[in-house]
This record gives sequence, C-alpha cells and structure tokens, in this order.
Amino acid sequence: MFITIARPAVEPKGPDAVAVPGSPAIAELTPRALHARLLDNAAARRRRGMERRLSQRLDDAAYWISAAPVAVRKACELRSQTPLATLP
Repeated sequence: MFITIARPAVEPKGPDAVAVPGSPAIAELTPRALHARLLDNAAARRRRGMERRLSQRLDDAAYWISAAPVAVRKACELRSQTPLATLP
C-alpha cells in the first residue's frame, strides 16, 4: 500500500528549519547583528502600538507599547555581555 505525500498549499520562502524538513539551518547571528535586530524589533513594536492607538484599539496599543522596552532591555543586556566594538 502506497501513500502519496501531498505538498502543502503554501510553501515557505527562504530557509526555515521548522517549516521545511531538510532546509539549511539558519546561521547564528553576530552579536552586532542580533543587537540591531533587537532594536529593530523594539521599533516595530512601538510603531505597531502607535498604529493600534490611532485606530482606537487601546488594549492592543497598550500591549505593543509596553512590549517595546522588553526588546530594548534585551539589546542592552546583550551589549553589556558581549564586547561590541564602539561605533565611529
């Protein structure tokens, strides 16, 4: 008895080790890249909170705005734990 394996309706784009078996593993980020990603994440959370506030979704806005400092705190901890070169 043979079973055919159907392909999913939506295929993920890019390497994603969880979604596609056999895909390449995502490389570890450098401390500087991780720091930049955390700060970008914090900015995105803040923007999302402001969008929610403008659309009168105050519960969502409060959540996203309060979530932004968490990413900034993680970036600060990373900066204090790893020797990042000073920027010019």
